[in-house]
Amino acid sequence: MDVDIKKLKQNKEMWDIFTRKEEYNSKHLDHFEIHNLKKGKYITKPIVSKFLIENNLKINYLENKKFAVCLTHDVDDIYPPLHHTLLSSLYCIKNLNFKQLKKQLFWKNSGKEYSPYRNFKEIIDLEEKYSAKSSFYFMATNKDIKRFRYHIEDLENDLGFIWDNDCEIGLHGGYYAYNNLGEIKKEKERIEKVLGKSVIGYRNHYLMFKIPDTWELLEKCGFKYDTTMGYNYGVGFRNGMCHPFKPFNLNSNKEIDILEIPMIIMDSALFNVSISIEQTWETVKNIINTVEKCNGVLTLSWHSEVFNWPFRENWKILYEKILKYCYEKNAWMTSGEEIYRWWNKNEESKN
Repeated sequence: MDVDIKKLKQNKEMWDIFTRKEEYNSKHLDHFEIHNLKKGKYITKPIVSKFLIENNLKINYLENKKFAVCLTHDVDDIYPPLHHTLLSSLYCIKNLNFKQLKKQLFWKNSGKEYSPYRNFKEIIDLEEKYSAKSSFYFMATNKDIKRFRYHIEDLENDLGFIWDNDCEIGLHGGYYAYNNLGEIKKEKERIEKVLGKSVIGYRNHYLMFKIPDTWELLEKCGFKYDTTMGYNYGVGFRNGMCHPFKPFNLNSNKEIDILEIPMIIMDSALFNVSISIEQTWETVKNIINTVEKCNGVLTLSWHSEVFNWPFRENWKILYEKILKYCYEKNAWMTSGEEIYRWWNKNEESKN
C-alpha cells in the first residue's frame, strides 16, 4: 500500500489531519502534553483513509481478505497490585466464586510463576480458537509514574513461550521513554538481551507520544513500526487513518522511515466512553463495520491482565466477542509484526 502524499497535500484539510498539524502546537495538547484531546475533537470516522480510497488507494491482503485486525496486548502488570487484588476479591465474593477468589489471594504461596497475570497461554489459546495471533508489548524499565511494574529478566520463559507460539514480542516503552533517545535504546537492548532476538515493534506506556519527535527517535533506534497513535480517553481515528502509513515530519518536510499502525480501540478508553456493555458492543461493532468498508486495519489494544482480573470480566468477554465477529467476517487477525511484513512486502513489490 502506498499513501499518495501528493494527493493529500492538495487537500489542506486532509493533509493537516493526516500529519496532526495541530499537535505541533503545544497549546493544543492535553495534561500528558502529548495528545490533542479536547472534548468533541475525537475523529470518529477514518476520513483520510476514505479520501485516499476515493483517490484509487488499493489494498491487497493475504488470501484476499477484505480487512485486517491487528491484535495487541500491553503487558502493564505481571503481579496484581493491591487495588487489583481488593477489587477482584470483592467481585469474587459477591459472585460466590471462591475458586477464583483463592487464585487471586493465595497465588504467592506457590511462587511468582503462578501469578494470575502470567496468563499468556490463556490468551494465545483463546486467539487460536479464531485462527488469530497477536503481539505482546513488554516493559523493560524500572521507572514508572505510578508503581514498580516488573523486571523483564524474570520473564525469559514467558517471552520464549510466546515466541515459540508464533506471536510477537514488542517493547512497551516506559512512561519517560517517549522523548528520550537514550532511554528507548536502553530498554530495547534490555528486552532483546532477555529474548535473544531483535524487537521491531513499539508502543509507549500511557500512549505517551510526541509528534513527530518520537517517530524520529524510534527510527534511530532501529524499530520498524510503532502502534502508539490512538486515544487514551476515547476511541477512533486520531489522524483519520485506518491503514498503516509512513509519518511525515512537517519540520523537516520529509517522510519518516517507520510504519505507523494506528491504534483505534484500547480497552480502557473504550469502557471510559460507554455506560453499558450493550452500548460498548454497539460502538465496537460500528467501528469494525466501518474499517471493513474501508478495507482497513483495526488495531486493538487489550491489556493482558484483564484476561484474569475478575473485576474486568466484561472486558475479556467483549474481546472474545470481537474475535468471533471478525472471524465470521473472514478478517485477517494477526500481529503487528505480520502487518508490517505484509505492508513492507507490498511496498517492495511496487519498486
